[in-house]
Amino acid sequence: MSLEMKVPSVGESISEVTVSQWMKNDGDHVEMDEVICELESDKATFEVSAEIDGVLKLKVGAGDTVEIGGLLCVIEASSEIKEAVPPEVKSEKLTGGAVKTIQMHVPTVGESINEVTISNWAKASGDLVILDEVIAEIESDKATFELTAEATGKLEIFAADGTTLEIGGLICQIAVTDEVQPNTAAVIPSESDHATTPAVSKGYATGHAPPAAAKILAEKGILAAKVQGTGVGGRITKEDAMNAQPPKAESSSKKVEKPVTNDPMQHADQGGRSERRQKMSPLRKTVAKRLVSVKNETAMLTTFNEVNMQPIMELRKKYKESFKAKYEVGLGFMSFFTKACCVALQDWPAVNAKIDGDEIIYSNFCDVSIAVSAPKGLVVPVIRNAETLSFDQIEKEVVRLATKARENKLSIPEMTGGTFTITNGGIFGSMLSTPIINAPQSAILGMHNIVQRPVVEDGEIVVRPIMYVALSYDHRIIDGRESVSFLVRLKELLEDPSRLLLGV
Repeated sequence: MSLEMKVPSVGESISEVTVSQWMKNDGDHVEMDEVICELESDKATFEVSAEIDGVLKLKVGAGDTVEIGGLLCVIEASSEIKEAVPPEVKSEKLTGGAVKTIQMHVPTVGESINEVTISNWAKASGDLVILDEVIAEIESDKATFELTAEATGKLEIFAADGTTLEIGGLICQIAVTDEVQPNTAAVIPSESDHATTPAVSKGYATGHAPPAAAKILAEKGILAAKVQGTGVGGRITKEDAMNAQPPKAESSSKKVEKPVTNDPMQHADQGGRSERRQKMSPLRKTVAKRLVSVKNETAMLTTFNEVNMQPIMELRKKYKESFKAKYEVGLGFMSFFTKACCVALQDWPAVNAKIDGDEIIYSNFCDVSIAVSAPKGLVVPVIRNAETLSFDQIEKEVVRLATKARENKLSIPEMTGGTFTITNGGIFGSMLSTPIINAPQSAILGMHNIVQRPVVEDGEIVVRPIMYVALSYDHRIIDGRESVSFLVRLKELLEDPSRLLLGV
């Protein structure tokens, strides 16, 4: 028997993954539970193991992006294994009559996707296609992926480029033949041909860049046709795209001088008015969708306050060295804000709650999410039971999660289940902002930069390091009294850190 292995569901907000690498090659024998490939999502990397013993037939290559539920590979049990058609058969002609016809339909590519568009065909009607050969690219509202031939035979196309089809719609059919005669002249060159014929002939994959590699090339402004692929059949791998260098600009001696005219459009053209297009990354698409959903589905409001950071800064300056010597971690602002938020959340539990249908869920624990800027985009790992942690434990957890985020090693459980979020735009110089709620949570705290500002204390104008803080909240569950009182409580705790130790 044959077993199809598909991309498993790896998280509620993840709709597609990228095959980062295959541990096994096409045609290799694999054993049950043996790791065969590594998948990478916009949040984490995980392994896929073989579900049965047999011979592996790859359906996607390294660097390809596949939707959840998409076909990764097929494992054929030993009793069902048939001799594979050699790749050279691509240049051969069909002989004999057709035995059967394989109809190819639009595959299921995600729960929320109802239709796809044929981006472009790599083959034409009447062409001979080989099993697993890429024949077309299909584009959904979330990603672009490749369609591979399900059999070897003659292709007949039913949906032209640009056609939109529903899931399950008929795309094409392949007439499978009873005999494929090798064109030995094309496969086995004569001795006299060795001097003039290259050792490796170009296949259908030559110069082809899968979505992951194509995105990198697009960002660099490099055409795929200009890159030498090192993958199977000349396919451009992700590493090839990363190592590719943009073409050098022509020297000034080779430039052709344009005549000077009075045409304003001519002067505009000389000013270097250019544009560049690139597709959104999976993470950016996911973030965009979630942010729009939050704006549309919540009654979001933001309230502000200011905090005099001098007490905390003096405390850090006094104990910074001894704290690091004892706990081997620096004493930052995040531990103060996390501890203060946990106290304020317990005083005002609605800020720590969430809506589930017609019910409100109140949590008696504080799982604080922290926004981290990673190479692929913003991720939000969670500090579990933050209310029970000491200052050094919070700082160590922040360092651990931030390091894993920047190395793209965060797991799905480490990024789900938070009850409240803290984001620090101040590290980028933000003075004031209105952060968007991290659904299904009901509130998020925005930290900002610290600026020396004049303030009045005891009737006198003095200069103090001031930070503006913002609380965005869902007005459906949190009233103005609770949101403002939360920020006032937070201000009290931060401007008098001894309250954190005494719990008052």
